[in-house]
Parts: sequence; structure tokens; C-alpha cells
Amino acid sequence: MSLDKDNLHSEFHRMQDRRTKEILFQQRAHVFWFYGLSGSGKTTLATAIEQRLTYQGYKTKILDGDNIRGGLNKDLGFSDEDRLENIRRISEVAKLFYDAGVIVICSFITPKRELRQLAREVIGEQGCTPIFTRASFETCAERDVHGLYAKAKSGEIKNFTGHGSGFEEPFADDPDWIIPTDELSEYDAMTELLKRIHPVIEFESAITI
Repeated sequence: MSLDKDNLHSEFHRMQDRRTKEILFQQRAHVFWFYGLSGSGKTTLATAIEQRLTYQGYKTKILDGDNIRGGLNKDLGFSDEDRLENIRRISEVAKLFYDAGVIVICSFITPKRELRQLAREVIGEQGCTPIFTRASFETCAERDVHGLYAKAKSGEIKNFTGHGSGFEEPFADDPDWIIPTDELSEYDAMTELLKRIHPVIEFESAITI
């Protein structure tokens, strides 16, 4: 007998739920999903936010594109199908941490709206906030921290987002937070984000175990 979906039996109902973990951690779990072009500052901001929240006593976990691509998703390429599977797997991992009461900070290019919607559907729309680190292609190319834009221009990298592969910005009525990283300093961008993040993760102090 082969192992298929009909023979899988989840045990989530026997495990401690998210609310119990939130009470223990005294925080509200949430997934903050940073996305934008390579060089737009998403990972810089994500790591800065995680560090600040950790110093403030919050339980956090950061998931970053290059780290995931080098491990869990090292078998995936950059075709549309592989990008979809990449985000699906990451979303499932983020959901596991979210259900464990953790504040999850993701940093992935996530160039298509359908990919961002997929992440929110897997995690749960109330538990996931997309954050668009907005910077022009020209600004990101000038930064070119890892030399990727130069390699894309020379043809060394195929399907590079913004050069050979498109990027879709959010619509005006999308729930995404927009942080213009080509207009704000890192400090100002982080300060603005923390103002928005704290009300989302603050726990009702009157509730005890």
C-alpha cells in the first residue's frame, strides 16, 4: 500500500494551540512578509527589525531567501513553477512557527501578486502582513550589493527579477504596507515599521495562564 493523502492523519488537534503559546510568550504571533527587488533593503530591514524585537524580549524567527534557497529549497530553480513551489514551502514553514506563537519575519523577493496571495492563504490572512520595500530598479542596480544586476546585464543570470522576469507592485487597495526605502534612511524606515508592528504583536496584559 502506497503512502498517499488518504493515509495521512494529522495530529494538530493533540498539540498545544497558538493561543496557549501566545499566553506563555506574552506576545501575539504574526508573520511579517518583506518583499521587493533584490537590493531594495528588505533583508536589511528584516534583520534590523528582528534584532530590535529580540532585544525587547519577543520570540522571533527570521526566514531569508538565500538561506532557504541554500537548504530547504536548494532543489528549486527560478522558473514560474519553481518560484511558486518555493513560496509554498516557505509559507508552510512560516505557518508552523506562527502556530507555535512566534513572530516570523520573512524576506523574499516574491515578485508576483499571486505568490503573495498564496503565502497569505497558507498562513492565514489575519496572521500575515506583506511589507513592500519599494525602491526603483535603477536605485537597486546602483546599490548592487552582491553584483547580481551586473551579472544579469551580462547574461550570466537568467530570469533575474526586474531584468528578464517581471515584478508586480501592490495595488492601491491591497493590505500591504509600503516602505519607500529609496526615500527613507534605514533608521527612519525601521522606526516607521516598529510603530506599525508593535500594535500588531502586543499582547493583552490582562490575560494570564
